[in-house]
Amino acid sequence: MSITEQQIKAVLSQTIDATTGKDYVSGNAVQAIHVDQVNVTVAIELGYPSNSVKNAVQQQIVQALQAIPGIGAVQATVDSKIIPHGVQRGVKLIPGVKNIIAVASGKGGVGKSATAVNLALALAAEGASVGILDADIYGPSQPQMLGITNHPESLDGKTMEPVPAHGIQAMSIGLLIDVETPMVWRGPMVTQALLQLLNDTNWKDLDYLIVDLPPGTGDIQLTLAQKIPVTGAVIVTTPQDIALLDARKGLKMFEKVGIPILGIVENMSTHTCSQCGHTEPIFGTGGGEKMCRDYQVEFLGALPLDIKIREHTDTGKPSVVAEPEGEIAGIYRLIARRIAVKVAACAEDHSELFTQIIMEND
Repeated sequence: MSITEQQIKAVLSQTIDATTGKDYVSGNAVQAIHVDQVNVTVAIELGYPSNSVKNAVQQQIVQALQAIPGIGAVQATVDSKIIPHGVQRGVKLIPGVKNIIAVASGKGGVGKSATAVNLALALAAEGASVGILDADIYGPSQPQMLGITNHPESLDGKTMEPVPAHGIQAMSIGLLIDVETPMVWRGPMVTQALLQLLNDTNWKDLDYLIVDLPPGTGDIQLTLAQKIPVTGAVIVTTPQDIALLDARKGLKMFEKVGIPILGIVENMSTHTCSQCGHTEPIFGTGGGEKMCRDYQVEFLGALPLDIKIREHTDTGKPSVVAEPEGEIAGIYRLIARRIAVKVAACAEDHSELFTQIIMEND
């Protein structure tokens, strides 16, 4: 008696990917099934970077299939493949960049930049090729957080090479000017600078480009919505009502311009005293989750108010690289995987499949 492919699919359709919440069949993760009498080989391809969970997925698949009566040897391979996804209508993709994720907040002081850089590093740690663009022209902070001071190189005198930092590619206006030089520019100059940083950087085969936006809903955000191909946006807030009030404005702005909201990250959710161990919600509780319910978006996760996050970014080694096995890094990696899953669920980009038609006069 031999095992059939239908038996394999039936089992995989009942086996749930803990990261996506979907079974492997309906989640289109089953790429190939090879049956040789009673021996089975299955190829699984995840749509998100999965270094942290790849071994667990492999073991889960093997154990599930071994429960089939009469089955012989079972092998499972697990890989990840990140593809480009749809963006705003009429906006072209950036060469060398598959997906752009905007990280935004309605107001300053909620830890957005620290969240953005740690999420970028977390996606890279999960196996993705990642870049970060510091879109805050007036107050760039990514060079400090990534511990980079060298100016970008230009190999052709026209474009710039992204600066490598902890395994990701980075670009910021802060790498082009003196650290104490204020950017006394009006709105049009700021938006032009952002577009140049994005388009004149030779991004190298990025699965994800994280764009760290300045707080608010001003010129930079409008430029992002109109001229930059954004796959989705992540809103960072704290639980307190004042922060949530502004975060709601940021969320509504992205909705109006047709950019999907991938979810909300609640920063500074709780504080645990380093002396006595008492945990207290300094900025309130449940604010981010309530906002998610109100707008029917996903709650991606909550981060503590922890001195280590500040210390790590101040020294140029964010938590994901400073303490990669630590609890905080684990939270960032979990949130990063959830964001990648949300991106994977977006409509695929098929622009490259269409033939370009050029009309010429005889």
